[in-house]
Amino acid sequence: MKGLVVGNGGREHAIAWKLLQSPQIETCICTPGNGGTATLQGCQNLDIPIDDFAGILKAVQDNRVDFVVIGPEYPLSLGITDYLQQHHVKVFGPTQAGAQIEASKAWAKELMLEAGVPTAVSQTFRETTAAKTYIAERGAPIVIKADQLAAGKGVIVAQTLEEAYQAVDDLIAKGFTPLVIEDYLAGEEASVLALCDGLTVCSLLPAQDHKRIGEGDTGSNTGGMGAYAPAPVASPDILAEVTEKVLKPTLATLQKRGIDYRGVLYAGLMISPEKQIKVLEFNCRFGDPEIQAILPLLETPLEELILACIEQKLGVLPAIRWKNGSSICVVAASQGYPEAYEKGKVITGIETAEAQDVFVFQAGTQWVNHQLITDGGRVLGITAIGETFQSAREKVYQGVNCIQFAGKTYRRDIGYRVC
Repeated sequence: MKGLVVGNGGREHAIAWKLLQSPQIETCICTPGNGGTATLQGCQNLDIPIDDFAGILKAVQDNRVDFVVIGPEYPLSLGITDYLQQHHVKVFGPTQAGAQIEASKAWAKELMLEAGVPTAVSQTFRETTAAKTYIAERGAPIVIKADQLAAGKGVIVAQTLEEAYQAVDDLIAKGFTPLVIEDYLAGEEASVLALCDGLTVCSLLPAQDHKRIGEGDTGSNTGGMGAYAPAPVASPDILAEVTEKVLKPTLATLQKRGIDYRGVLYAGLMISPEKQIKVLEFNCRFGDPEIQAILPLLETPLEELILACIEQKLGVLPAIRWKNGSSICVVAASQGYPEAYEKGKVITGIETAEAQDVFVFQAGTQWVNHQLITDGGRVLGITAIGETFQSAREKVYQGVNCIQFAGKTYRRDIGYRVC
């Protein structure tokens, strides 16, 4: 079989890498791919933008591709699945209607309320004065969210009223309206990435992401600076509760709205000290970098899971098989990320890291004049598996230290809650 993966990040490198581990997969095409997929054996990059639907369809037809995996949320929000399905292409990823669960925070909140899914109290605003009045009534800390896609940087947790007012001004100035303003929830976060075929939902191993740029979870929100799996905070009992109180009611409500949802239903959760669950957000695709920590532990061939979702056979698929052990992924970013950063820095040491039983998933990279250079904010996702989190952590940071590029930035405390 031949698969095509849309996207150019670490998530897409990890998906292609995992697909190619199966003897059933002959070739994996990435559009546009990155420096990692360019050198992955069995993989081919095609320089087609993620929003060039006609170009992607032509690549599918010319190469007789059997199925397509949509990596990022942006093309899903534009309706790439709808477009490809109209041309009889098998696609893993929800339709444009389903992708609203991530593309619009306000739409997702309405869906949660209709489904009875536990979530924070919130209201939606388009105007500055009304938003600030509501913030003054609710008090701080409080959370301000851009309604639409913002590459993981549209959420501000304001600790004071002044910070909250400034967040409203900043987001509206950047064109992010409406705003969803919701109560702050205390506890520990977890990411539950579930597979969905429109009829059945099945969770993967739970993970925990580290969103903040600084150690100790300080500083600006990012797209994610590291992750580990399986996250102990999401115990088997918690996972069972998430399935019954979050995933199944959400799927039922999507069905009620006439939305045939096939792909990833990702629930970002807050678990309180009393083990109460509330949903912070939904995403419509694999989490990045969570999936870089999850896929190395997966034993079931990935294409079996993807095709089961596409063909609505998830309910009859055997239980997903996992390796024993723990996995930690550390993101190496460009200096200045998540704000302005420079590109074009030469990267060395990846082969040395990989020789130490470390996986290096490339994100913001490309090959120029036979050199691998930085080409994004998050550059690499370095992942290791160990019998324990402590052994995985020691191994992954040995790998991180092998890799060099000017301005390399990373957190030294990924997995601190479990190590």
